[in-house]
Amino acid sequence: MKVKAAVLYEMGQPQPYAKTKPIVIEEIELDPPGPGEVLVEIKGAGLCHSDLSVINGARPRALPIALGHEAAGIVAEVGPEVHDLAAGDHVVLVFVPSCGDCVPCMEGRPALCEPAAVAGAEGTLLTGTRRIKLNGEFINHQVGVSCFAEYAVTSRRSLIKIDKELPLDLAALFGCAVLTGVGAVLNTGQARPGSTVAVVGLGGVGLNALLAAKLIGASRLIAVDPLDDKLALARQLGATDTVNAGDEDAVEQVREATSGGVDYAFEMAGTVEAMDIAYRITRRGGTTVSAGLSHFEHDFSLRHVGMVAEERTIKGSYMGSSVPVRDVPRFIELYREGRLPVDQLISARIPLKDINAGFDRLAAGDVIRQVITF
Repeated sequence: MKVKAAVLYEMGQPQPYAKTKPIVIEEIELDPPGPGEVLVEIKGAGLCHSDLSVINGARPRALPIALGHEAAGIVAEVGPEVHDLAAGDHVVLVFVPSCGDCVPCMEGRPALCEPAAVAGAEGTLLTGTRRIKLNGEFINHQVGVSCFAEYAVTSRRSLIKIDKELPLDLAALFGCAVLTGVGAVLNTGQARPGSTVAVVGLGGVGLNALLAAKLIGASRLIAVDPLDDKLALARQLGATDTVNAGDEDAVEQVREATSGGVDYAFEMAGTVEAMDIAYRITRRGGTTVSAGLSHFEHDFSLRHVGMVAEERTIKGSYMGSSVPVRDVPRFIELYREGRLPVDQLISARIPLKDINAGFDRLAAGDVIRQVITF
């Protein structure tokens, strides 16, 4: 079938993207789903910094590539060997499919699925196949999802079935922003009720982390970001304190407010500067969690003796250390109960044709989550 999709041919083009147009809306051809695969009609797809990091070259991928990794939609067709989904089912797409057989998957850590990592790097589905053609030639999938398109073919293991009551434009956020941000607090950090928490970087993932910290009953919840508009929103969402990351004494402000630092600091900006702030505002014996994805050439250094003598814990968090089949439904239920108001993080709903301008707004920090609707 022929569908419209967003294709990236070259990374690192200059901004504004609305002028240089690195993303081209093409008519692609989708092969039908093969064994263990599903055709999904995309209804909502979120613009995320992880997509931006492919566009600007911070996280190189095989090109050309059909973009998009955070989405929800309706099953249109199932391939052979798929028996637990049917046309009409509503699904959330997740960007790490779980093979179920590798060591991380068997340990209950599907975010680290080894075959999924290989497939993502090579631009294929989990099955090792490609289903997207452009001018008769196969092109690459983005982490097995490629959802900036009217339809997508994915592995069954990239899909989480949800009930049909949740609007699909909102459901899209549960595939990445919610899984990553909320999961970082609940799964990776395992933050405790009554603890002090700081979130550094208030994009879609960071504000989800802030919502999760409020959910678990943080006694002090500090939001750190260089943009005052985002700090104001963080206040509305439950932050007890806000600190502008551009202030020369930003670290001292947090340490003074918390008598030496927070129990848990969550770095969500994807920069070495943000990681440095997060580490320095963590108290002795505290935990620093990073879910931000910085440029692949950038390093973070720390004073070894301080880490040891102060018994610091540093954790990486990918996909919020989530088990999607468990966490997507439970996070949706928390939203329904009013305890996780992720709907407040949608800044705009935009058409596919405005995707380049949408990434300009994201890069500038003018928005939290924009959702492409079809």
